Amino acid sequence: MLVGVEIGKQLWKTEDSLAELEQLAATAGVDVVGRISQKLSDANPATLVGKGKLTEIKQMREDLGADILLFDEELTPSQQRNLEDALDTKILDRTGLILDIFARHAQTREGRLQVELAQLEYRLPRLTRMWTHLSRQAVGGVGLRGPGETQLEVDRRSSKERISRLKNELQEVHEHRELYRKKRRREGLPVVALVGYTNAGKSTLLNALSNSNIYAENVLFATLDPTTRVVSLPEGRQVLLTDTVGFIQRLPTQLVAAFRATLEEIQDADLLVHVLDLTHPNAEEQSATVDRVLKELGVGDKPSIVALNKIDSLFPHLIKQGNKNGNAPGEELDTTTISAKITADLELGPGYVPVSAQEQWGLDSLLKAIQDALSTSLVSIKVLIPYKASDLVSLFHEKGFIEAEEHTENGTLITGRVPERLTAAFTSYSV
Repeated sequence: MLVGVEIGKQLWKTEDSLAELEQLAATAGVDVVGRISQKLSDANPATLVGKGKLTEIKQMREDLGADILLFDEELTPSQQRNLEDALDTKILDRTGLILDIFARHAQTREGRLQVELAQLEYRLPRLTRMWTHLSRQAVGGVGLRGPGETQLEVDRRSSKERISRLKNELQEVHEHRELYRKKRRREGLPVVALVGYTNAGKSTLLNALSNSNIYAENVLFATLDPTTRVVSLPEGRQVLLTDTVGFIQRLPTQLVAAFRATLEEIQDADLLVHVLDLTHPNAEEQSATVDRVLKELGVGDKPSIVALNKIDSLFPHLIKQGNKNGNAPGEELDTTTISAKITADLELGPGYVPVSAQEQWGLDSLLKAIQDALSTSLVSIKVLIPYKASDLVSLFHEKGFIEAEEHTENGTLITGRVPERLTAAFTSYSV
């Protein structure tokens, strides 16, 4: 049974947030039999909800036969204890549910380490409710005489030691990723990160753009580990396209801290592509949530474009019309015309690209938009590269855009644009 609380002014309506909580519950394999909510000016520090509502919840739970009460908030350890005592049933909050889903979907060693760390840090202050043997004493051996430790103290110490080991292991992962990122920066390939709300279609879009077969499913948090693929832009330049873990409202703080490696992919990106499921009834709230999380991560001002996904469901007649002429000359014009009509109908300005990852429609327009956005971050240079440094000419061709090239007596004279991170390599040959 779901329990929602509306405290003051909130971005999401309570009924919409509870609908999302029900979807989270379904992802975790939990059946929802009912829901109840309360509007409060201030949360009750002891039980979150008021005394009268507590009685109502208990009666409703008994009537429905629910064996779990799922709160749409992160409860404090004391609130969870008090609620379990008062309602005599298992209490689970939103954070605990999300952590359970993450544990189910973690595939790689790194993902499992991150989830375990988040779970342990979440459970540590709640250990008192997890054991029925709190009075049991761990008996000391010879030379270890004393009153002994309660099982709770042993469990707490064990959890703290495991947390410490996990942090050390994740630090090694972080250092390995940093070496990979440094190599990537030296190679000069721009990094484009797909960001967005969970289940917006990021993995499906990455598959469509890169002809890959990355796991993509219609469930929340299907992707936990960053996946990167090389994608070619219309002018031939290559970029690294990275799929990242989806965001959600009230993203647990433990997960933000634990998933540092994933979030660093976003911070390291040259461009963000915000994938937005335009068909979702809470698309506006989801978009605002993603923007808020990006600001909290310190990347709110990073260059970005918005890919309006699942557009085929809203404008099926236009997409069908475009596909009819898919192989005819002027295909790009058809797509551009239809995209312009869609953005005009939706009253959107520049920076929005309608796409359908499922139907693989609008991908050329999206790649062109990525190319244009990255071009603004390139630096114009003119260099005379001696013939003995021909590797730099190859680098310019591969990573930059050449506007003019001339073979002179002293070397190759090139005018063009390169990523800012590569300018140092050409400084000594600048004209």
